Amino acid sequence: MKLTTIFFDLDDTLYPSKTGLWQAIKSRMNDYMRERMSIPEKDIARLREKYFKEYGTTLRGLQANHKIDAGDFLAYVHDLPLGDYLTPDPTLRPVIASLPTRNLIFTNADIPHARRVLTQLQLNDLFDTIVDVNAVAPFCKPMPESFDIAMRAAGETDPSRCLMIDDLPLTTRAARRAGMSSILYRDEFSEGDANAHFTNWNDLPGILERL
Repeated sequence: MKLTTIFFDLDDTLYPSKTGLWQAIKSRMNDYMRERMSIPEKDIARLREKYFKEYGTTLRGLQANHKIDAGDFLAYVHDLPLGDYLTPDPTLRPVIASLPTRNLIFTNADIPHARRVLTQLQLNDLFDTIVDVNAVAPFCKPMPESFDIAMRAAGETDPSRCLMIDDLPLTTRAARRAGMSSILYRDEFSEGDANAHFTNWNDLPGILERL
């Protein structure tokens, strides 16, 4: 295998979107904008879509256009009982543990949330490094600068030896533009989105062998 480093997205990738956790996080974002920032309810959905398209995340858009404490925002939106949403997937741990690569988390969330999710999924010991939204500030996925920072965190200089696994085509396409391979974690797949796609983690080793 030519790959030496795999970057794993966190939310809606290491657990399926049907858990509802990411929807709950987005609901908390709406609550924050309404309750902490006094943004009218009627404007929130429009602003979040605008900020996602222009800045990559709601947080980066809020930082660029409003006075906001990023730490306060992240703590608020992630303040959820993870046990109500997440249970360990018995197929996931052995697959990741068997990989001969260096494996890192690369997420637009922050480290405290990532560690809580990984602990709930019983995967915490499999990732010694988390590249979070603070590590790549003022950038975030899918900005090209964020991939450069992630590679430096991994000690990599050759993007062709790196792989990104993510649930968003926007990110997997950006990873390919950065010179990495990418795999999309979802059923829907369009040409150019990624090098491959899957939803069953048992399929990952075979996909890696074919890259």
